Amino acid sequence: MSLTVQSPVSGVVVALSDVPDPVFSGKIVGPGVAITPDTGAGSEVSALSPISGTITKIHPHAYVITNDDGHSVLVHLGLDTVSLGGNGFTLLASEGDTIDAGSPVISWSPAQIEAGGLNPIVPVIALEGDETDLEPVSPGRMTAAGDTLMTWA
Repeated sequence: MSLTVQSPVSGVVVALSDVPDPVFSGKIVGPGVAITPDTGAGSEVSALSPISGTITKIHPHAYVITNDDGHSVLVHLGLDTVSLGGNGFTLLASEGDTIDAGSPVISWSPAQIEAGGLNPIVPVIALEGDETDLEPVSPGRMTAAGDTLMTWA
């Protein structure tokens, strides 16, 4: 049975190898894809849960959802955003919450992150996953929040 991983934000799909951060591009934390979020409106957007499960870790800039089968997906909102100390992020859920795919987890403004000199790209990582088990959508494709981003066998 494969797991459908939804896009947490709207934007353009980017190959993980093209993310300008060696931890993500080197797949040190695991395989996956990334999304360059739409910064057009400049307003706050909600980053959604990519799968149904439990929030096993949440920080203002990142969260991990783990499903009943033990698959965990990391969503990281921007690069080096831990340096913001939570500024510009609003938690909409809490660690330990059970959450449905597509539910809001964190509110943030990718445009504000970009205006502050940081990259707002959003890596979506299959923690402890094997790259051969992932079928991501093609890089360069537009995706809407909630669309299928990859399937995990």
